[in-house]
Amino acid sequence: MSKILETYDKDKNGVIDSDELALIELEDRRRKMEDEDAQRDSIRKMAWFALFGLLLYPSGIFICSLVGLDKAASLITDIAGTYFIAVSALVASFFGASAYQSRGTSK
Repeated sequence: MSKILETYDKDKNGVIDSDELALIELEDRRRKMEDEDAQRDSIRKMAWFALFGLLLYPSGIFICSLVGLDKAASLITDIAGTYFIAVSALVASFFGASAYQSRGTSK
């Protein structure tokens, strides 16, 4: 018997009984729930980070202009369109996936 299974064999008889199997299944479900929760949290943090980036990007251009870095402000302005489209697609896909998942679980 492997060491992992030995930890679940509570009566040490070398056989995983139904009670011990139920304990393994419960632990497996708990781990899956924790993993799904961590994944949702990381996706949510990523979306918030992207939204803050959308808000702070114009201020970066403004600060570069104020400091006298006109070339840097010009370069940042040149890629602004691509940045906004990419981040908007990222945020839209997050909200679309969230809406799809919530619709699928409500049935």
